[in-house]
Amino acid sequence: MELAGGRGTTFVREVAGPPGAPVVVLLHGLTAVADLNWFPVFDALGAEFRVLSVEHRGYARGPVLAGRCRLEDLADDVVAVADTLGLDRFVPVGYSMGGAVAQLVWRRHPGRVEGLVLGGTCSRFPVSARERFQSRMLPMAVAAARVAPSVAAHFVGSTLRARFAGSPYAPWAVAELARHRPATMLAWAAALSRFSSQAWIGGVDVPTAVVVTSRDVLVPTDRQLSLAAAIPGARVVDVDGDHGVFITGQVAFTAALVEACRLVTSG
Repeated sequence: MELAGGRGTTFVREVAGPPGAPVVVLLHGLTAVADLNWFPVFDALGAEFRVLSVEHRGYARGPVLAGRCRLEDLADDVVAVADTLGLDRFVPVGYSMGGAVAQLVWRRHPGRVEGLVLGGTCSRFPVSARERFQSRMLPMAVAAARVAPSVAAHFVGSTLRARFAGSPYAPWAVAELARHRPATMLAWAAALSRFSSQAWIGGVDVPTAVVVTSRDVLVPTDRQLSLAAAIPGARVVDVDGDHGVFITGQVAFTAALVEACRLVTSG
């Protein structure tokens, strides 16, 4: 799809849904691509909603990344997709890094957002001293990945690849992950480490549901619950699983996501 405003070309998977259905826009996480993050939910969501799944800038089939990675650009890309399709209002549905992008869509384009669904995410990612130290190391990791991309590719995305071990989807998942540019993903990790919505997330004024992964250590559950507590009227939908539950607990994750989307669109 050629985006409005000269923002380049991106991949958007669409499930038409029932006539007049609310529009949900799915925003993937850091080490995934659009289909990997969302393939289990397309059919169930598509039975009730018009579904758009967007590939982020700098990822396999997303717009070309030029310059510094900025999450704000990803938020503006989402609105450019809506502009291209002639959509006025929609529900950003973001997982992990995509949840930060969804928050920024509301921050930068509040009049376009009908509701928010935030999953496996929080308002600030590096909190502990150890996490802040790791985030400071990311620019060096980006440089190393550019020098030795094949070595970096072995490590970047390895956790996600492991989730598919023994699955019939494994060959497809490996091929999808091979589309990644490891240096770009690490650069997005650095951008995510600079993200904080703590100063403004309390101003969210649209129906919001937070899908909380109850055994998450990558984005600890208490931070996800703190995000929900900071948003007036936000509803919490629990799903029993860790950060990879969208792969390892597909049935539970899909049910939680559909419930969350219903909550923010039911009026």
